[in-house]
Amino acid sequence: MPTQIFLTKLRSPQPQAILVLGGGTGRERFALEFAQKHPNLPIWVSGGSPSERQVLIQADIDSQRVHLDNRATDTVTNFTTTVNALLENNIHHVYLITSDFHMRRSRAIATVVFGSRGIIVTPVSVSSGQPREETSRVLRDVARSFLWVFSGRTGASLNPRLTQQAQFSIRDLI
Repeated sequence: MPTQIFLTKLRSPQPQAILVLGGGTGRERFALEFAQKHPNLPIWVSGGSPSERQVLIQADIDSQRVHLDNRATDTVTNFTTTVNALLENNIHHVYLITSDFHMRRSRAIATVVFGSRGIIVTPVSVSSGQPREETSRVLRDVARSFLWVFSGRTGASLNPRLTQQAQFSIRDLI
């Protein structure tokens, strides 16, 4: 995996997309401002509630750029459900936008899940004022990430919300 990450950095030194982890309208609002500074990058939003998506609908951003995916049930599945879509779009380097307290765990998961498929992240933290997540949560989700790499399962399939898988574009909401 380290070799693959190194080669990806050489091949794709600049981020090719923006990945926003749902979990609060603050992240989406920040991502919209960030996206306006990077007008050529597609935006992928993993997870999030309908009220969070409303922020994107009301934004003055080309709907062709925005890809909403509500299949994720937790942080590990934010990555495992989007990895193939990113690869299908030849995206190997993304800006990762999430809250500052959540970034350490998100980067650890991304290193395992995305790194195993040749995708790297450049972190962009949204200030939250919350304390950093506990190390035990990071270790648990890194273990789940390795489980996914080797078995294709994260343990999240026990969550009934996962059976309502749907990937859609912002155009479907308008």
